[in-house]
Amino acid sequence: VVCLVAYHIFFMLFVWSYWKTIFTLPMNPSKEFHLSYSDKESLEREPRGESQQEVLRRAAKDLPIYTRTMSGAIRYCDRCHLVKPDRCHHCSVCDKCILKMDHHCPWVNNCVGFSNYKFFLLFLAYSLLYCLFIAATDLQYFIKFWTNGLPDTQAKFHIMFLFFAAAMFSVSLSSLFGYHCWLVSKNKSTLEVFRAPIFRHRTDKNGFSLGFSKNLRQVFGDEKKYWLLPVFSSLGDGCSFPTCLVNQDPEQASTPGGLNSTSKNENHMFPAKPLRDSQSHLLTDTLSWSETSAKAEKGKVG
Repeated sequence: VVCLVAYHIFFMLFVWSYWKTIFTLPMNPSKEFHLSYSDKESLEREPRGESQQEVLRRAAKDLPIYTRTMSGAIRYCDRCHLVKPDRCHHCSVCDKCILKMDHHCPWVNNCVGFSNYKFFLLFLAYSLLYCLFIAATDLQYFIKFWTNGLPDTQAKFHIMFLFFAAAMFSVSLSSLFGYHCWLVSKNKSTLEVFRAPIFRHRTDKNGFSLGFSKNLRQVFGDEKKYWLLPVFSSLGDGCSFPTCLVNQDPEQASTPGGLNSTSKNENHMFPAKPLRDSQSHLLTDTLSWSETSAKAEKGKVG
């Protein structure tokens, strides 16, 4: 009875999270990131190069955008005709821009991004627990198969196949789940691992990392009662993200931490862009930490 209850709990959570991962539509950038009709006309009239970038800079001046292309230009999607928000990428399979895109998964026939990344993680976790539970409960009969302790029927071959299938899926799922747990702890996506985000001043692979606790809350939310359920609870709107490189206080020096003294004289200061209200509480502790660090640095200089 205990095994049956546990089996159906794992099975229902597995199916629920798998269903949510498949049928949750990927989120696209909001209307404010799309170019206006006049901006589109201006962009089409201008020749490619600095003149087009001037149009894009003018359109993106009030948007919460910090990342750039490898050449330092505004990230723009020619197919969707929009200024790309940070961590947004165009999916060639879906043919649209996906907020905080991680990858396009053929196993779920859907893009894994901001709207369903939590569901994808839970799907990996519950499928791994499901396979481990089946392998563990089948192990004693699998041993009896090799010691000739089972009745001589065709059912014993089903037991052998079930154990091998559950064990092999457990190995593959454990590596994939462990990899995505590491991504969550570092606040990275799969695309950002292969190509680090490029900010205006430099490339920084940990630019969006706020520490393990805040990184975890960005995906799973603040209310722990929803962490293990396939219910959307991620923080933010997917269009803007707090980053450790952005100085939110205009009174303070805008040079991001980690730059050397020669970089301070360059005009590559990070632009002060407004972040969304949905992420202000994530930045509260970060700002306090920044102020404390600034005071400590002043003390060292003194």
